[in-house]
Amino acid sequence: MILYKGKILKKVVNNQMNIIKKIIICFFVFAITILPLCSCGQTQSESDVSVVTTIFAPYSFARELAGGKAEVTMLLPAGADSHSYDPTPKALLAVSKCDIFIYVGGEADSWVENIIAAAENPDMKIIKLIDHTEELICAEHDHEHEHSHEHGHEHGEYDEHVWTSPRNAALACEAIAAALCEVDAENTDAYAENLASYKAELAALDEEFKEIVASGARTELVFGDRFPLIYFTEAYGLSYHAAFPGCAGNTEPSAATLAELIAHVEEESIPAVFHISLSTGNIADAICDATGAKKLALHACETVSKADFDADVTYIELMRENAEALREALR
Repeated sequence: MILYKGKILKKVVNNQMNIIKKIIICFFVFAITILPLCSCGQTQSESDVSVVTTIFAPYSFARELAGGKAEVTMLLPAGADSHSYDPTPKALLAVSKCDIFIYVGGEADSWVENIIAAAENPDMKIIKLIDHTEELICAEHDHEHEHSHEHGHEHGEYDEHVWTSPRNAALACEAIAAALCEVDAENTDAYAENLASYKAELAALDEEFKEIVASGARTELVFGDRFPLIYFTEAYGLSYHAAFPGCAGNTEPSAATLAELIAHVEEESIPAVFHISLSTGNIADAICDATGAKKLALHACETVSKADFDADVTYIELMRENAEALREALR
């Protein structure tokens, strides 16, 4: 009798286990069929437009202007140097499938023309940042020119770091918003609203920099580093001394250049020496050690650290940090 009850109990348990297994199987069938369809639908409705940028600044612009209605991808890995970037097959695939492609133009982007040609994407909207600027400034190639912020040279390549001026950033944003409206006409009103809001933020940033320079005790900056900020200094009437012009490939300045910068900081009682964020800052350290000046960082917004990228840092946030550093340096 006990054995019989045991057989009955075992049969009941087996039946229950079979029911549970069927429920589990049905759940997984649902998960791998119905749920992905729902997920894809949400992705397509929210990110039906794809935008690919080469560097951080236009990546940040596009995200603000799209407002979640486009998938925005940055090709350059966070923290990487754009001047030594080697595009991957994955990058080529991203460009070949995107609706809007944004790059800087200029010498550092010589590889881009090949990747655009290989993409075979005739419907892709292409935006080149150097085409959207108040005025292109000639890159300076020797130390003789590092003391001047004059431009209009008849020789040399144009400096491509146009986005470092908030005014140029606003012009780039107008082009990006126009492209978004072209490829996604249904959301034109949203893009126009986002553009107006973002341009207001850039205008406020521009006014803040003007106020800082106007109230400062000096208008000269010293960079113990490369100098990718000529559009920024031009916009606000600042002069500069730098260890290297533009984004020169040099890694160490000559002894004469370093001695000159140290002497200048001492003679003019300059309180701060800048380096570009994510650089080693070694040259600025040497100048500061010799003079007692404070080392400060400025963001060129070409790339950001992985931590900042993962934290969704924005161009506006980085430029506000620049404003605080500038205020301290000009006091």
